Amino acid sequence: MIILLGGTGYVGSAFRAEMERRSIEFTNISRSRVDYTNTDVLYKLICDIRPTFLINAAGYTGKPNVDSCEQDKANCLIGNAVLPGVIRTVCEQLEIPWGHVSSGCIYTGSKPNGSGFNETDPPNFCFRTDNCSFYSGTKAIGEECLSDSDSNYIWRLRIPFDSVDSPRNYISKLLRYERLLEATNSISHLQDFVSACLQCWEKKVPFGIYNITNTGSVTTHHVVEMIKHHLKPNREFDFFIDEDQFMQLAAKTPRSNCVLDNSKLLSVGIRISSVEEALDRSLRSWQPQAIQSTIDPRSVPA
Repeated sequence: MIILLGGTGYVGSAFRAEMERRSIEFTNISRSRVDYTNTDVLYKLICDIRPTFLINAAGYTGKPNVDSCEQDKANCLIGNAVLPGVIRTVCEQLEIPWGHVSSGCIYTGSKPNGSGFNETDPPNFCFRTDNCSFYSGTKAIGEECLSDSDSNYIWRLRIPFDSVDSPRNYISKLLRYERLLEATNSISHLQDFVSACLQCWEKKVPFGIYNITNTGSVTTHHVVEMIKHHLKPNREFDFFIDEDQFMQLAAKTPRSNCVLDNSKLLSVGIRISSVEEALDRSLRSWQPQAIQSTIDPRSVPA
């Protein structure tokens, strides 16, 4: 039995769907029903259910994007920095292994040689480097709370996307934002991400941090060209001149644009498709929905 925290969110829903597809026994715990940020409440919950594993897909991302975290710092701090520590305390007391959905947004750019950041590289987009959004800062603190744990996985997600039109989907955002920012990024196909996370537990790979991104990286312009080729949208795509113009006109806080190295994931026998393959697969099977009112057209992906 697996306990899933945050199963009603964008990432949590993907975990639910994949575990149902694999006939994995799990129970989804909603914070509206059980306040699992409370140590005593979480302890009793785990004692009652007696799971073999726990997945934390809960967190605070802000809506419609990370700018909202600047106005709701208390909930952002609780969801991203405090909660992982609470879960660790309880799981270690009860000897329950678990996995935590983290973020690659604790980095910016790439290494001087152009390669991606690996799991041993310290975050360079966090409170310690004093250059980040509040969201990225809290995600980095969350990882620090788990840094010396020997019984959990830290799964880093980076700009999720798939074939289903959604306010959280990177492709949907590019389709609907009035103006885009050119950047190079690692990205994560949502179902590929969830599958890799579950394989970590199923294959009993060593605990620790894993960058779970599709192999390679991609520029905003390249994704737009793929969108044009497959979806033929009836619109023009405009870009900000540079990041300075973006910050002046559209954003309240800096964004993380970065490249991550996923070779550690590959080294433990977990395969994941390339960025190009995952994008092509998503666009070929694109499922449009009427979501225009749910995305702020002035903003750009976090």
